[in-house]
Amino acid sequence: MIAVLCGGVGAARFLSGLLQVVDAADVVAVVNTGDDTELHGLCISPDLDTITYTLSGRVNPATGWGLAGDDFTTMDALEALGGHTWFRLGNLDLATHLYRTGRLRAGETLSAVTADLARAFGLGLALLPMSDDPVHTLLTLADSGEEVGFQDYFVRLRHAVAVESVRFSGADRAVPAPGVREALETASTIVIAPSNPVVSIDPILSVPGVRALLASRRQHVVGISPIIAGAALKGPADRLLAELGGEATAAGVARWLRDVCGSLVIDEVDAGQVAAVEACGMRCVVTATVMSDPAVSAALARAVLGSGGGAGAPIPVAG
Repeated sequence: MIAVLCGGVGAARFLSGLLQVVDAADVVAVVNTGDDTELHGLCISPDLDTITYTLSGRVNPATGWGLAGDDFTTMDALEALGGHTWFRLGNLDLATHLYRTGRLRAGETLSAVTADLARAFGLGLALLPMSDDPVHTLLTLADSGEEVGFQDYFVRLRHAVAVESVRFSGADRAVPAPGVREALETASTIVIAPSNPVVSIDPILSVPGVRALLASRRQHVVGISPIIAGAALKGPADRLLAELGGEATAAGVARWLRDVCGSLVIDEVDAGQVAAVEACGMRCVVTATVMSDPAVSAALARAVLGSGGGAGAPIPVAG
């Protein structure tokens, strides 16, 4: 079995490639929920939904999030009334949030609702939130000292402001969702997807017990650098790493993850950083990591599974 720590579009694309080469029943995705928010009275789980929509084949291909063919007439009507519409929710997308919110308000857990949504969208893998307990990613802005939620930073402020620090409110009281610990304990390979290390992967690692568990199984953990040629393909991972004292390079990702990750897959353009990655005590694999089409995503998945990170029983790989 393969466990994948996930957040955002990069993780969704990697999972799409992985499911081309292994059986979906052998995959468990542990998904960041630090981005979750409540807007207009609705419980929204952006990373869970992006992965669900992508793997169902229904994601909006132009954005990598939301549903294909959706429209925003409800948001337009709300804007005409003077309501807040900086976080755009499509009409079809609203159905997901209404369904989730109703069940959570009735006392059900996020993991139970997520499993049912995954089945409704035809997903074959296990999709798990990192925790059923609320954990909120909060960022302190460097210029004002104001602390804002992730969606305020990422969407409302368009991640165009410098960040001084990041914390994960509620993490100290959270416990891993059902199935998370078991997946991380028994997986032959644990993959850290090419997601933002600071605001997609660190929230998962902040749930008590998760970081220590990965550290204890470090030789089984393979990361994929989301930084290529010194930049993030999408989002603020490069700037956040630099602003928080790291380095926006593949080697900087290696240093950020060195305590939990035994292998790192980096892009071909960063081949000159192999020695710096290996200096972190990691195996380094160089391959194409820009998932421009399904074939590249599948090839990346094969490279990850062949990286030496899995010391258990071999996983059948197609092709």
